[in-house]
Amino acid sequence: MACSAPAAFALTDILETPARETRLAPTHLLTDVDSAGERIVAVGERGHIIFSDDEGKSWTQGHVPVSVTLTAVDFIGPETGWAVGHSGVVLKSEDAGANWAVQLDGVQAAELAIAGKEERAAELEAKIEEAPEEERGDLEWALDDLYFSIENMRADMDIGPVNPLLDVWFENDQFGFVVGAYGMLLRTEDGGASWQDWSGRLDNSSGYHLNAVTRITGGALAIVGEAGQIHVSVDHGETWELRDSPYPGSLFGVIGTGNVNEILAFGLRGNVLLSTDLGKSWNIVPSGASATLNGGMVSEDGRITLVGNGGVILVSSNDAESFRQSYREDREGVMSVVPVSDTNILIVGEHGATVTDARGQDL
Repeated sequence: MACSAPAAFALTDILETPARETRLAPTHLLTDVDSAGERIVAVGERGHIIFSDDEGKSWTQGHVPVSVTLTAVDFIGPETGWAVGHSGVVLKSEDAGANWAVQLDGVQAAELAIAGKEERAAELEAKIEEAPEEERGDLEWALDDLYFSIENMRADMDIGPVNPLLDVWFENDQFGFVVGAYGMLLRTEDGGASWQDWSGRLDNSSGYHLNAVTRITGGALAIVGEAGQIHVSVDHGETWELRDSPYPGSLFGVIGTGNVNEILAFGLRGNVLLSTDLGKSWNIVPSGASATLNGGMVSEDGRITLVGNGGVILVSSNDAESFRQSYREDREGVMSVVPVSDTNILIVGEHGATVTDARGQDL
């Protein structure tokens, strides 16, 4: 008890403390980047959100009401975007990243998740009552797991909002998903004004971390995560199917290739997985890399770029059938990437934000 009080105070404090303005924000850890029309917006540690209107030559820091590490950002157009991060934070901007407001924090997210699990527990109790004797054993085990998970989540709330959100995706100004640690999946249909716990729609009873969510060409949604988790929805996120993965390690990113129904997932040890049939079958693409891959993009010309730890940059010009590998001289980790011209890219990571050529080399 004596140890938990300071921790709770510290977590609450950073949720109530605005991000400090500093000219060094573009050179410190940045975790994700996205385009907001012609503007580029990046997020990172200590609540830093920065934006550039000149393709990364200069940066302005946005006004952010929290100082937690932010993990992902997604804009649906030139004005409206969302960012997520540690302590279960969801932020929204309606002025192209200049100002941000809190929509959700970890306490509220945990309450949603607990309520969702309690609802599933009640449904399972009713199912056990009606189940044949030979089926009750497995159902009771599942119910015990649910009760254990609920107890753990309530205990976590005693020390404050600790679980991070790890990615965000919005289709328009109303409909979107956020994913995070311990299988957290939340959905909104009103632009983030309210959220629903959607984690019960996934086959993820072990509560594996969910690291990334996206929509691929053709309309399907894909989520990847810990222990090779790959979930695909073909009905706008109403239901999800767990796909068999050829790699049992963590996957940290998922993008489309630009071709209909093609999914590219990537993660630990340079593993790159390609499916051309919505995840029903997979090919392991030789990447030549052994470092963890964190982010990726598809340029307008179809060029696919993946980035990762150790300064690795992978580029494919043949629909992800193969990749050319290069490394940045500084060997610092790269977390995310966006195009800034026909050939150049902007990368963010341990080094902050840098504009490079297509191979990730400094201009």
